[in-house]
Amino acid sequence: MKLCIAEKPSVAKEIAKVLGAHNSMQGYFEGNGYWVTWTFGHLCTLKEPHDYGPQYKSWNLIFLPIIPNNFGIKLIANKGVEKQFKIIESLVSQCEEVINCGDAGQEGELIQRWVLQKAKCTKPVKRLWISALTEDAIREGFADLKPAENYQNLYLAGNARAIGDWLLGINATRLFTKKFGGNKTVLSIGRVQTPTLAMLVQRQKEIQSFRTEDYWELKTSYREVVFNAAIDRLKTLDRAEQGLFYLQQHPFEIVSFEIKEGKEKNPRLFDLTGLQVEANRKYGFSAENTLKYIQSLYEKKHTTYPRVDTTYLSENLHPKIHGILKSMYSYVEYTKDLLSRPIPKSKAVFDDSKVTDHHAIIPTEIPASDHLSKEEKIIYDLVAKRFIAVFYPECKISNTLVEGKVGSIPFKANGKQILEPGWRKLYAKDKKENNKEEEQNIPEFSAGESGEHSPFIHHGRTSPPKPYTEASLLRGMETAGKQVEDDAMRELMKNNGIGRPSTRANIIETLLKRKYITKKKKNLYATPTGVELIDTIEDELLKSPELTGEWELKLRKIERGEYEASLFKEELVNMVSSLTQRVINEKSKIISLDSPLQEKGKKESTPSKNIPLEWEEEKCPQCKKNSLRKGKTAVGCSDFRNCNFKVPFIIFGKKLTEKQIKTLINKGKTSKLKGFTQHPDSMTEGTLLFDENYTLIIKKEGI
Repeated sequence: MKLCIAEKPSVAKEIAKVLGAHNSMQGYFEGNGYWVTWTFGHLCTLKEPHDYGPQYKSWNLIFLPIIPNNFGIKLIANKGVEKQFKIIESLVSQCEEVINCGDAGQEGELIQRWVLQKAKCTKPVKRLWISALTEDAIREGFADLKPAENYQNLYLAGNARAIGDWLLGINATRLFTKKFGGNKTVLSIGRVQTPTLAMLVQRQKEIQSFRTEDYWELKTSYREVVFNAAIDRLKTLDRAEQGLFYLQQHPFEIVSFEIKEGKEKNPRLFDLTGLQVEANRKYGFSAENTLKYIQSLYEKKHTTYPRVDTTYLSENLHPKIHGILKSMYSYVEYTKDLLSRPIPKSKAVFDDSKVTDHHAIIPTEIPASDHLSKEEKIIYDLVAKRFIAVFYPECKISNTLVEGKVGSIPFKANGKQILEPGWRKLYAKDKKENNKEEEQNIPEFSAGESGEHSPFIHHGRTSPPKPYTEASLLRGMETAGKQVEDDAMRELMKNNGIGRPSTRANIIETLLKRKYITKKKKNLYATPTGVELIDTIEDELLKSPELTGEWELKLRKIERGEYEASLFKEELVNMVSSLTQRVINEKSKIISLDSPLQEKGKKESTPSKNIPLEWEEEKCPQCKKNSLRKGKTAVGCSDFRNCNFKVPFIIFGKKLTEKQIKTLINKGKTSKLKGFTQHPDSMTEGTLLFDENYTLIIKKEGI
């Protein structure tokens, strides 16, 4: 018998159906010479520190760094996992050949290899490598099984990644927790999560240190077209008024009029990050949920493998494109023109040199069903329209530039018109896609013409950098913190990005769960704990996106056989060892999470005036059982593990006085306050009060 091991029961069921293994047994399918079984994702994990010695149960600095001579694996402690593994172990011992049917990626390879290693497999192993779960794709994959040895480097890269994360995560977390956590706060450090947090903290500091400045610009209206003065912004109103007076004394004259026709390139196909960015930008979906929806679509056979980092297709897919487009019945208004002519084989879409394990995310020939959830339909629509759009003609535009002058002051106006929409036809109803294209229509002008005009002053204020959203943070992780708008340049930088497409969503969720960051509407902000943690870490290796990006590049080189996994491990061991010595010798300070508040009797400075000790005898307004306590950054419930009531000393950028805090706690709201500088909706004044969940909000008068 041949044993097939899939990563999920649902995938095993599809494979069994194609292979003719129709008999459902306990933990596997059987038939036609095959056994088809499954894992539940990870069945095995790297051993924990205490598995290497009982002394490591204690989080003591004297035992750091923890560096096992040989890293071992163990079963995850779960009865269901243990039961399924015994079935796999028994089948492995009886079969004549194993076919690895895990997800065709680094993580999928690692999951399967660890299971086979734990089961002491000595049988020949082959690899099923497919990009879709349709019957045709599965049949083609089994007709072209590969030797497991072909994917040895992929496994080595996945194993090196896991060991690297263990070495840094275990040692740095224990190190910083014991040194700076004050015995009650676990300070989690990670190879990817810490530089990601550092990006958010850096952006937040840029916003907080930004000083808004007023500026004035000279503009004028001539023949219903608004022209901007082509000079530096003016720093004072007085200078602007002098300029306005000057403009009023002279006529407007056209210096040049130029129209250039151009083209807007088609958008690229989606990789996972691109899809997550688009879903967050248009619909506010979190990266984690987008991954969940596209994974579900893949398992339902409607789209191809989602955990990819390329925006290109393999050249051998070109003959199949016509059939996929023909099967997309719901999009016939867009596909009918494409199907009437040959599909172009453009290098912007089909390029084997840009495809490694998998191609970009596209629909399969199995159209989306009516049984999909609302969210799945939205994600499918994004993928489907993007797939169709890449085969449309480019969008033809005309760019108009008009230059003029008033006396000696130069002016200019720009305009853009869409001549032939091309691929933009698919997004004609998309307001968000088209709002940014709204530009004034410019009539034809003649050089030398002159006439009356209506000059005016525009008063503006400089704006701080925008907070990260999940969309912009994902792009930042992809490019190691660099702001890159150009698609081609971004493609080149992917090898140096931090994290992998499949793990970035989880990193963001981890930071949220650990309360290092918080989300307000679409914006992400570092919490005081997150800021303090990053400020405490002096070692740039731990928090630099660029340096972490270099580690990611080495992991990709291991995948390609261009770098030794043992060397990567050795470098991390050296880094962890030197980091441990440096941090142990640093001066200690205590970092507390927002929720754990100071114990009674301990004195600690606060950003506000000292809160009277008699407050500790008052009852918490939320649970109405426990007393209040004063912490470093807030007053809150003494039972912080079960009650999250808290009043920060600084809220929405405003430092509260003792009187304001006391009024808020006793009455549930303050009088009208001003000076809020960091409210997500840019509210600067209003009444501060608790909502029904005891979350602090600002309410404007009359609302």
